[in-house]
Amino acid sequence: MTINKFFHSLLSILFYLSLPAHSAVILQYHHVSETLPAVTSVSAETFAEHLNYLKQHDFNVVPLNELLSALQQGQSLPDKTVAITFDDGYNNNYEQAAPILEKFAYPYTIFVNPKLIDEGKGYVMGWDKLRELAKKGALISNHSAQHNYLHRKLADETTQQWQARIKQDILSSQQRIKEEVGHDYKYLAYPYGEFNNQLQSLVKELGFIGIGQHSGAINKNSDFSRLPRFPASGFYSKLDTLVTKLNSRAFSIQELTYIDSVTCQNPPQISIKFNMGDFHKSQLACYVSGIGQAKLKWSAADTVVINSPKPLALGRSRFNCTAPSIKHKNSYYWFSQPWVISPSL
Repeated sequence: MTINKFFHSLLSILFYLSLPAHSAVILQYHHVSETLPAVTSVSAETFAEHLNYLKQHDFNVVPLNELLSALQQGQSLPDKTVAITFDDGYNNNYEQAAPILEKFAYPYTIFVNPKLIDEGKGYVMGWDKLRELAKKGALISNHSAQHNYLHRKLADETTQQWQARIKQDILSSQQRIKEEVGHDYKYLAYPYGEFNNQLQSLVKELGFIGIGQHSGAINKNSDFSRLPRFPASGFYSKLDTLVTKLNSRAFSIQELTYIDSVTCQNPPQISIKFNMGDFHKSQLACYVSGIGQAKLKWSAADTVVINSPKPLALGRSRFNCTAPSIKHKNSYYWFSQPWVISPSL
């Protein structure tokens, strides 16, 4: 290699490394408590450990609205950008989580159920506490009126009746948050992380961003009606595994094809067409929750069809797909497809 070629290659590498990141991560928490269900809880000590890791390793912790606005506008983000979110607005978010977050000066979002607040349910924060946290920088957003399964139709309910009912649920909840807190960010965290094609279409029609509970990083090409978050409570609170997720990247996906996230097709199937370049297709690995390795069939140089080797259990399941980055050491691309397997629709 000549000296000129060497310096040209070096400059190219340095230029690439200096580019801002195109992926970001959203973390999801519920309880910060040692006395509530372990599956959705993290202790105050472990939560502080998570935030301390972010601080010590120079993560860019930003408000959710800044992160989503930047991606929607096609802007790049600083490397290692993270947003912190909580679902349901439990009292322990005020008592345990908020003082720790304030100590680190980290912004965060709380997704709340306005009807439950208005009914005075004792396990969730009232509007007074939410206003107090909002004044300190918390973002308060929509988690539906009372945490119902939004995609499910009532008995003998038509599609038109379902649409009208869910539209009213989302918009009335948004109005209550605006009236009480002053926030009007059109973000809807799906209760239980469940959504189907019809619900996604309605969320888009209303101008909202839909946010799930399935794993993965996000980028400007993500589907903003089904954004993933990494759960960081319970089993998922272990720092050694959380670190891998914090450093993950979003696949660049051209086309995602499947029948529906809520389906009676069992086992379900998904096809992904990638923008290739930063991972070897031989290193793509996909796993089915509770079953093991998925079956992969590349139908083209950039398109893979993913199947489960056997039927999934009824209820919630996932396909989790990862591949190591070629250009970024110790960094993985990560995509999750959530399923709700139903005996009938």
